[in-house]
Amino acid sequence: MTPLRDRLAGPIESWNSFWFGEVSTANLAVFRILFGLILFFWTWSLLPGLTPFFTKHGVLPAQPHYKGGGWGLLGEFPSHTAVVILWVALLIASIALVLGVFSQVAAAVAWVALVSFEQRNPYVFNSGDGLIRLISFYLIFAPTSASLSLRTFLRDRSAFWSFPTRPAWPLRLLQLQFSAVYLFAVWDKVRGTTWNNGTAVSIALRITDLERFPTPGFITHSLLISNLLTYGTLVIELSLAILVWNRKLRPWVLLAGLSLHLGIEYSVRVGFFGASILSMYVLWVPPERVEGLLLALRRRLSRAPAAVPAGAPSAGS
Repeated sequence: MTPLRDRLAGPIESWNSFWFGEVSTANLAVFRILFGLILFFWTWSLLPGLTPFFTKHGVLPAQPHYKGGGWGLLGEFPSHTAVVILWVALLIASIALVLGVFSQVAAAVAWVALVSFEQRNPYVFNSGDGLIRLISFYLIFAPTSASLSLRTFLRDRSAFWSFPTRPAWPLRLLQLQFSAVYLFAVWDKVRGTTWNNGTAVSIALRITDLERFPTPGFITHSLLISNLLTYGTLVIELSLAILVWNRKLRPWVLLAGLSLHLGIEYSVRVGFFGASILSMYVLWVPPERVEGLLLALRRRLSRAPAAVPAGAPSAGS
């Protein structure tokens, strides 16, 4: 009879490889840049609402105490000056993430700032804002500046386009969060009524306050199309939660998800959720494909003609 230790050797090896095997940092580097850009524009979008939404002179004079609420810097320091300082810190953190300068520290600063803003006035945020907060937390532990970072460029320019390997567990945590987002989205939908009777998408497309571009009436008023779009959304989201882990099905599942979110972005204003979740799609691209694309970009940039100084004679003069 095979000893138990020998029978467990294979699963244990797979477990260790999944979490602690070495993987390229190319995906994390690209994701860091994309997320940093999203965070920058998210932070900039807060600027007009800083006083009305987050200070004692606005619609909510003090941080609310509600079930599930927690600590935030703006609850401890409610002044307008504190709001501005926190906003500036968040903006700087987003730029640091894009550039890859102390990216893990920048992610920690971003997470504290995001928590503080969202706790100060939870009524002006949605699930997309919560996803940005979650991503910033995971990036505290991810070696995202190992590649494509200004810090690497200043130390050794030749290493800027290199992609050292690191343990996979930060990447895996982000991938699991990706699956969890879609899994809980499906769970929340099927607990209601409109997603079960097939009318949810039709109703959403007719909410004029959230409309980005008009949807043709034959789509919004057709029960058959509404059923197909509603149940199709559930199928795609469930596939993104589960089937994305299958390497053969992954490209098709991600393509379906991309189509879904582009359709949503066209018709409905959902804040930063679409951009945030789509940025996570790069985490599923094979690392060798990401490296190949980045090195192709490097070759293209290296062949780009240098700018001609103003006033210099042309080749034909």
